[in-house]
Amino acid sequence: MLNKSLLALALAVALTGCGKAPEQTSSAAVETPVAVTQTAEATTPWWQDAVFYQIWPRSFYDTDGDGTGDFKGIEAKLPYLQDLGINAIWLTPIFEAPSYHGYDFTEFYEVEQDYGSMLDFEQLVQAAKAKNINIILDLVINHISDKHDWFQRSAKGEAPYADYFVWREDMPTDGWGPAWNTEVKPETVWHYNEERKAYYYAAFGASQPDLNLKHPDVVAEMKKMAKFWLDKGVAGFRLDAVRYVHEDGPQQRADTQGTIDYWVDFTQYVKSVRPDAYLVAEAWVDLPIAAKYWGDGKGLDAGFDFEFGYKVLELLNAGKQNAEFGTMKQENTTQADNLLMANLQQRKTTAAPMEFFSPFLTNHDQPRLSWQLEQDFNKAKLAAAVLFSSPGTTYIYYGEEIALTQASDKEHIHRRSPMFWDNSPQAGFSTAEKIWVQRDDLFPPQAESSWWTPFLTAQQQGPNNVAAQQADEKSVWSLYKFLIKQKAERAEFGIAGDYKAEFLADGKLLKIVRSLGDKQSLMLLNLSTETMAVPADLVPAGMKVSWQEDETPELNAHQLQIWQN
Repeated sequence: MLNKSLLALALAVALTGCGKAPEQTSSAAVETPVAVTQTAEATTPWWQDAVFYQIWPRSFYDTDGDGTGDFKGIEAKLPYLQDLGINAIWLTPIFEAPSYHGYDFTEFYEVEQDYGSMLDFEQLVQAAKAKNINIILDLVINHISDKHDWFQRSAKGEAPYADYFVWREDMPTDGWGPAWNTEVKPETVWHYNEERKAYYYAAFGASQPDLNLKHPDVVAEMKKMAKFWLDKGVAGFRLDAVRYVHEDGPQQRADTQGTIDYWVDFTQYVKSVRPDAYLVAEAWVDLPIAAKYWGDGKGLDAGFDFEFGYKVLELLNAGKQNAEFGTMKQENTTQADNLLMANLQQRKTTAAPMEFFSPFLTNHDQPRLSWQLEQDFNKAKLAAAVLFSSPGTTYIYYGEEIALTQASDKEHIHRRSPMFWDNSPQAGFSTAEKIWVQRDDLFPPQAESSWWTPFLTAQQQGPNNVAAQQADEKSVWSLYKFLIKQKAERAEFGIAGDYKAEFLADGKLLKIVRSLGDKQSLMLLNLSTETMAVPADLVPAGMKVSWQEDETPELNAHQLQIWQN
């Protein structure tokens, strides 16, 4: 952790800055995030039992016909999200960047011009608040773009920027390699700069140099930038690549004590600006290590439970998952091991409390759930039921509520392609003749854009869009809406509720029970391709079916029933 003198220096620099942050562009009042639950004794954090919806802005909804999603498009779809029951939105990067994905900022204080103006963004935040929906931003602190002014000046050796990045005169030969595994391959993380005649450290590739987050000026600038966006009214941040902030040597590339201390210090500053700001960590690692970022209650508020999504996909026979930007043990498990209870038990036995862990199925860095499940709508429903039965802040990746799939997994763009709103041209996403995924100028030469039209045509042959599924009371979308409503209205689905998962009938039937006091919800999931009879003694007296696919008492292949009292 920063000592007091260094912290004082950092805060002093934050006041003077490394360059003045832009003035606010509107006089809209800044409101604190919407609280969910209050009691006489304490306030439950607004995010604790919330449902977050992750949006890739470029792919959500285009209002100006240029083929790219925009802020106004998100604002236009707020009624959709409100109807679905969403409490909060996580926006993947919205700052100016040279790439289509935006994880390589060139500006900290300007929005991506493809998405609209700063005023458009401010109006989106206020419109969301009016509907009791909070917005958090994806914040990349570990690295920035090599086109950023800081890096350009650092390469020239200009003060004070010379040490804003991590430089070495020679290529290190003492065991460096990728930050998320033990491979010795220094050229993957150390990159030569011709102008400075030196090597700089960049864990995520040459175009994204790591910041030197031991430098007090850089530490202070990150705080100043966070305050700028909090003052805009955002409710917090999803923090990218939290594990790699301080690299202390070839065997100390991730999860170092300096990294943990950095996030404790950053959290304490953010909370001093806005006590109810929410900070969630992308720590793509096993739960005991992810829990370290809680920092004994002084660190980050939450971390994603990557293991949970892996286990759900294993249950549904999608195979082992690959931790592309993380470190997971990938242990062999079977249904007999009761992997859901094992996951819950591991959450309970880490250094962090249960509410620290946020379950989700997939995100923008993973193949879409539906693609992995071969677009089996019934399996998508089973996955949704397992997700919403799990305690914690729930995250949905846009389109999961309609089992949105992808064309292939040749490029990451396929995981992030446009939302399907209806069956009109371009799936109701845009009125443009060509949309952003068809722009060859956005992608490297080896990429190609011809995949979109045949993929779109094939998807339009079925109910693979919002409009079609909203009209079907048993669709994937309808189940998501039902489950979100249960989480909002029934206390047993919250952190305080008891959770029990049990495999029956040789692992073919999964029984999940959430209970709190005299309230109980029971889910029965047929994991097999057989028709399963529901034993008469399996459902307690007084419970009624609140969700089922049809009127028959049996469970057909991959169907579910939900019973409640």
